[in-house]
Amino acid sequence: MKVIFLEDVPKVAKVGQTKDVANGYARNYLFPRKLAVLADSSAAAALEVHLKKIVKQRAIEEAEMTELAKKIQGVEITFKAKVGEKEKLYGSITGADIAESLSKVIDREIEKKRIELAEPIRRVGVFDVTIRFTHEIAAVITVTVMSDVEGAPVPVRAPKAEAPAEAKKAKKPKKEKPPKEAEEEQPAAAEKVEKPVKEKKPKAEKAVEEEKPAPEKPAPEAKKEKKTKSKSKKTEETAEK
Repeated sequence: MKVIFLEDVPKVAKVGQTKDVANGYARNYLFPRKLAVLADSSAAAALEVHLKKIVKQRAIEEAEMTELAKKIQGVEITFKAKVGEKEKLYGSITGADIAESLSKVIDREIEKKRIELAEPIRRVGVFDVTIRFTHEIAAVITVTVMSDVEGAPVPVRAPKAEAPAEAKKAKKPKKEKPPKEAEEEQPAAAEKVEKPVKEKKPKAEKAVEEEKPAPEKPAPEAKKEKKTKSKSKKTEETAEK
């Protein structure tokens, strides 16, 4: 569906642009919020001249915002407040406070809605705060919060900790073996260690056992001879008697 945008929609289109969008997106989101109208509708024809004026005015405003963003980029402002234990403020520094202070520094009014601050500042320190004019145009300023006591030290931004050189070198992957090969080799090695080693008798011992002669049994003839001798002795003893 082709629509004409009446307002800026971040990451989609700017006011006055004509774009094709999904039917459901147009009917359920853009049209109910009056962010766009159907390109072929009578409303679009009536708004065509008005939209051209809006686009021209918006281009002028964006050029001014771009210049302003360049002007305030990197500006530093300082707040002095009552500080309690653990460098916590008794009150807080809000977006409205930052907008008012910044307006005085640059001699131009900055709306508090331009200040991107997730929550008020409640402690001493140095903070980066974004001033957002449009989705594409923004600037970052430095806000320092310190104690209002005379002679109090000015907070310094803590430097980012860097990892030691040895740790950085250790993080570099080895080129010799890819990680997949190393993973595949580990379980194989573990299996080899887990398997018990079976003791095998040497072949020489088996051969010796096989070569042992079986116990000799007396031949049947020898038995017969013993029996005949015993009988002859008995007959001789009877004859003598």
